[in-house]
Amino acid sequence: MSSPKRMRPAMLIDTVWRMALWLGFRLARAWWRLRRPNHEGALVAIYVGQALLLLKSSYRTEWNFPGGSLQPGEAPAAAARREMEEEIGLSSDTLLVPAGSACGIWDGRKDRVHFFELHLDCMPELRLDNREIVAARLASPEELQGIALTEAVAAYLRGDVRG
Repeated sequence: MSSPKRMRPAMLIDTVWRMALWLGFRLARAWWRLRRPNHEGALVAIYVGQALLLLKSSYRTEWNFPGGSLQPGEAPAAAARREMEEEIGLSSDTLLVPAGSACGIWDGRKDRVHFFELHLDCMPELRLDNREIVAARLASPEELQGIALTEAVAAYLRGDVRG
């Protein structure tokens, strides 16, 4: 499917940010493997028709949904909305539909991820920062089989979520 990304041209500062994020993520994963901290996050499965929006981070090899960590005292739905705005510039008045949660040891930490769904009729204009998020794409259900996905996204697609 098409690559629905809108990104400004890369600048030197973007390259420095990407390198810092890449290194920081590797150091964090090493630390998480030693300490096994508890983590809670929220991800949004954005459907455009039958296709899913996937994001590529500068520090991961796998594709992911928009989302990230919950801040202290933050509700999962609020975190999902905040992360969607931060990562792709999408603020939606449309209700995010809760789709359950999944738990696992992912990236070396004990993770609980809350999933939400957003169903759209057409692809919105996205704003990628070219630092943390460097690419976006729509993937049909058939294409998802051949794409490297984060463990949390794979759990969602397998239906390993509970309400």
